[in-house]
Amino acid sequence: MPKNLLIVESPAKAKTINKYLGKDFQVLASYGHVRDLVPKEGAVDPDAGFAMRYELIDKNERHVDAIAKAARGADTLYLATDPDREGEAISWHIEEILKARGLTEGKPVHRVVFTEITPRAIKEAMATPRAVSTDLVNAQQARRALDYLVGFNLSPVLWRKVQRGLSAGRVQSPALRMIVEREEEIEAFVSREYWTIEAQLAHAAQPFSARLVKLAGKKFEQFDLTDEAAAEAARTRLLAAAGGALEVASVESKERKRRPAPPFITSTLQQEAARKLGFSTSRTMRVAQKLYEGVALGAEGTVGLISYMRTDSTHLSAEAVDELRQTIARDFGAHALPATATVYKTKSKNAQEAHEAIRPTSALRSPKSVAGFLDPDGARLYELIWKRAVACQMIPATLNTVSVELAAGPDDGFRATGTTIVDPGFLAVYEEGKDTRSADDDDEGRKLPAMRQGERVPLSAILADQHFTEPPPRYSEASLVKALEEYGIGRPSTYASIIQTLLNREYVLLDARRFRPTDVGRAVAKFLSSHFTRYVDYDFTAKLEDELDAVSRGEEDWVPLMARFWEPFKALVNEKTDSVDRSEATGARVLGEDPTSGKPVTVRLGRYGPFAQIGTKEDEDKPRFASLRPGQSIHTITLPEALELFKLPRTLGTDGEDEVTVAVGRFGPFAKRGSTYASLKKEDDPYTIDLDRALFLIREKEEIAANRIIKTFEGSPIQVLNGRFGPYLSDGELNGKIPKDRDPASLTLAEVQQLMEETGRPARKGFGRKAAAKKAPAKKAAARKEAPAKKAAVKKTAVKKAVAKKAPAKKSAAKKAPAKKTAAKKAAVKKAPAN
Repeated sequence: MPKNLLIVESPAKAKTINKYLGKDFQVLASYGHVRDLVPKEGAVDPDAGFAMRYELIDKNERHVDAIAKAARGADTLYLATDPDREGEAISWHIEEILKARGLTEGKPVHRVVFTEITPRAIKEAMATPRAVSTDLVNAQQARRALDYLVGFNLSPVLWRKVQRGLSAGRVQSPALRMIVEREEEIEAFVSREYWTIEAQLAHAAQPFSARLVKLAGKKFEQFDLTDEAAAEAARTRLLAAAGGALEVASVESKERKRRPAPPFITSTLQQEAARKLGFSTSRTMRVAQKLYEGVALGAEGTVGLISYMRTDSTHLSAEAVDELRQTIARDFGAHALPATATVYKTKSKNAQEAHEAIRPTSALRSPKSVAGFLDPDGARLYELIWKRAVACQMIPATLNTVSVELAAGPDDGFRATGTTIVDPGFLAVYEEGKDTRSADDDDEGRKLPAMRQGERVPLSAILADQHFTEPPPRYSEASLVKALEEYGIGRPSTYASIIQTLLNREYVLLDARRFRPTDVGRAVAKFLSSHFTRYVDYDFTAKLEDELDAVSRGEEDWVPLMARFWEPFKALVNEKTDSVDRSEATGARVLGEDPTSGKPVTVRLGRYGPFAQIGTKEDEDKPRFASLRPGQSIHTITLPEALELFKLPRTLGTDGEDEVTVAVGRFGPFAKRGSTYASLKKEDDPYTIDLDRALFLIREKEEIAANRIIKTFEGSPIQVLNGRFGPYLSDGELNGKIPKDRDPASLTLAEVQQLMEETGRPARKGFGRKAAAKKAPAKKAAARKEAPAKKAAVKKTAVKKAVAKKAPAKKSAAKKAPAKKTAAKKAAVKKAPAN
């Protein structure tokens, strides 16, 4: 029996570390968090110093039991969970559980931290153990308690005022506000027309272009020319002034240095992986986790390839810098090495969890040398991390910028610029990606012909180009992470979960890799911004993060922090629960009048989603309602579009004596004949579907229903049914499994009763209920009641609704619109459509 027990979070890491530590150690995984707050009201008690009630996470209970069993026979315990607040809290929870079971008495318990999974790093960590940090644990507990109190108190207000089933998060809500405010900014944007003028020059050595910078003795500004007539007049004036050539007024050449970006931290890795690899934040962290935990490299064995990926520090260890410099000298020559190592200062206010930047554990291990042992995602991300780390220790790039001023007479002038690379330096390895391009980016790599002052350069043409200003772009994952970081909202380990939560709750959707808020998301953001302004305020959220950081450093007590937050928050929740009018919270919007009835047409968010309404509840006749179609929004729908919705339900014809209709219900569009309802397929449009197609869907549904029941048993509610994934058992409340080697039709009553006892699980709502005639016998229910009362952790999976893409009213890309051109010799004009 090994004398030492070491606990890590993941089984992959456990396997790698076990090889390094040898036979005296047993390494087990906790599989993440082992305890969490009891998932009901009262788990955090503000009246008792914010005391917290924890319970074991059901899915990890067996892992805790395995740890406890191993701890009983071990002499020394080592807690080696991840090197951040969450990891510190997991170690604390494990120690508390073992302590409660009497398994730590007389045994030393050590906390060790592995910032990389390599033999050297593990040996160093094991040589310098410490106790679990109370400060880090308190900071994590405070964060968890705050999130719990916000969720359990604010979510019910949303249920009452906006829509059932909604939830509000302390950090997710400001992020949602960002996305919604950007959408409102885009909708409110008014495009402006403007024109630019460009000269095309035919230099003997090389043709090039120059842009107008001076017109009629004044600096040329963006909106000096705002229509075609003015642009054409300016072009004519310039042609006349130039006389067929532009004169070189000055030539300026300047060398400048561009320095490499620092090594990756969590946020910059997520941004670059999004820009360059197309990875989502969650995908980036998932792939990075595997690289950190260890990869089998053939004869070399299993090795962690990168340092810990949740960090906000750009610091690099002396050993890492030494290897990076060796690699640079080996692969790019001594010339590429600066005289001394480059030191990067961490910008984060609180980098206590971040031992180093994200880097390869050995820079000498090139991407090419490990590519064969990695999956495509792992190989691409490792190469990105390796290149960024190597580049950060290389010499700056030397660039030469040439700027040429060209005159078209005394009062008008053009400018041409070009930038060439004199010495690539770090650019030979890596260049940081950008979300948008600038004029400087366009000039880079552009080489101008040699020119001297006084030289006249022949003019080929002067072009006038039409443009329209465009709204700011919607947030991408990269730009949202950057904004969250700049505002100080969340921390490196939370960005991926913030984004995933917003997507899972269907508060936002990704359209062309940009975030667009849904009507529900907008309603939640507007409600919180209007009534809980302080708690979605960017500065307030960032200040709270700073206070949690102060707790983690031992500079502040977490209980007073909690009290300062809780008391005004709870008072506001109580006030708004009573005072806020629901119609205001649902975003009601008046579109106009129904031309037929003269009644008002409104749209709002309802219990089952956005809908349109004709009339009011005060009218003598009941109002008419119609659900919005996928892709429509209560914020952008027009009156004609809303009136179209009331063409449903449609009567398509008859089938025998039964009328066949089509309508939209709670779960989407459907066709109906008699008592039979059939959902329309994705390709079916309820506004255009014909009778034949509707009857086909109805008969298909009837055929499925007719073949659904395989076998019934007299006196028993249990039935053998055909399901989506094959035959199964159901009594209306529980669903049971059928062994693959059994013919479902041959099962006996005794066999199905036994199978239900062994495999029965609660039936999903709407499945297996109609086929059951009665409830399960009381005896069977009692037997279930006597079973051990283990709480199943039910993971809610958001149902992703198919949302038809709608062409945006305005482009969200921050690029120039296609230009309108007026050539010198032709009057042909290419005109871009206005946004």
